[in-house]
Amino acid sequence: MIDPDLLSFLVCPESRMPLAEADDETLAKLNAAVRAGGLKNQAGRKVESLLDGGLVCQDGVILYPIIDGIPILLIDEGIPLDPLRLL
Repeated sequence: MIDPDLLSFLVCPESRMPLAEADDETLAKLNAAVRAGGLKNQAGRKVESLLDGGLVCQDGVILYPIIDGIPILLIDEGIPLDPLRLL
């Protein structure tokens, strides 16, 4: 869990929209996709590590992973949240 004071300062590095913590259902779907080997980030690279958490852009399009408690706020590391792909 990200400290609420810190979260209030974090924004999407691309759009500058506010970020919110991902819900458990979204994380479960993403981690299932990681295990299946089918999850790619914005750079097109396969996501290899299970996510501890994630920060979702206000528009719900991109999730920035939290790995080992550290938010990875790099544009290329963002994971597109295509709803059809996460079903």
